[in-house]
Amino acid sequence: MSAVIARSRISLYLDLIRFNRPAGWLVLVWPTLVALWVAAGGFPGWHLLTVFVAGTVLMRSAGCCINDIADRGFDRHVKRTQARPITSGLVSVTEAALLGAALALVALALVLTTRWQAVAWSVPAVVFTILYPFTKRFFAMPQAFLGIAFNFGIVIAFAAVTGGVPGQVWVLWLANMFLVLAYDTEYAMVDRDDDLLIGMKTSAITLGRFDVAAIMLFFVACLALTAAVLAPYGLGWPLWLGLGLAAAQVLWHYRLIRTRTRAGCFVAFSKSHWIGAAIFAGVALGFALR
Repeated sequence: MSAVIARSRISLYLDLIRFNRPAGWLVLVWPTLVALWVAAGGFPGWHLLTVFVAGTVLMRSAGCCINDIADRGFDRHVKRTQARPITSGLVSVTEAALLGAALALVALALVLTTRWQAVAWSVPAVVFTILYPFTKRFFAMPQAFLGIAFNFGIVIAFAAVTGGVPGQVWVLWLANMFLVLAYDTEYAMVDRDDDLLIGMKTSAITLGRFDVAAIMLFFVACLALTAAVLAPYGLGWPLWLGLGLAAAQVLWHYRLIRTRTRAGCFVAFSKSHWIGAAIFAGVALGFALR
């Protein structure tokens, strides 16, 4: 009986950290790996690769715990989130907080094996991760705040490799900010009706009937800035092929979200990590062939 109970708790914890929904950490890992490859001038080594892939998964999981604790009062009123472990009462707030803290500490332990500058940049990353869920109460575009939290992986990657954060990093940071605004607005469109009823702030609500147009502009800005940053590295045809595949996906996203259906918007969000994957593939292959 105790073994069954233990398996049940583990299942709930895995559900809490969205273990069966990897799209949430994949959208984080690809831009981070792009930054890692650019900073290192190619393959960064297995140590840094392990640190940043594992650290991304761990911090995303910790962020899920924090988000669900903060939103437990709202989630019961949203169709998509009513069955979440904390909202349903199957996992306590204390359990979730302890799990989130443990995951964040393991991620910190990984970063401690790199440069002190990377550790220093990890501190504001944790702070913004904790604060993000609460911005949905008062900030008209909480997705922008989420972008700040998500983008610290880019900064930390450069700091871990070089010990500094040069100017082009911030352009890459801004490019990914637009990407986050695009795919998380798609996500917000799924819950827009529920969020209006409970008074939640989201970019989908703020943008209103201009939501689809804004998302397309966010995608275009992301690709344009990414191209501007990466072109000087001489990565050749792989980079442009990767960006081309990313642009083709943007057109597919338009077809999915133009009618604003819940199903279409959710598919667009859940597949958005393939845009980052295409860009990373172009960068990695470009450095390998350079």
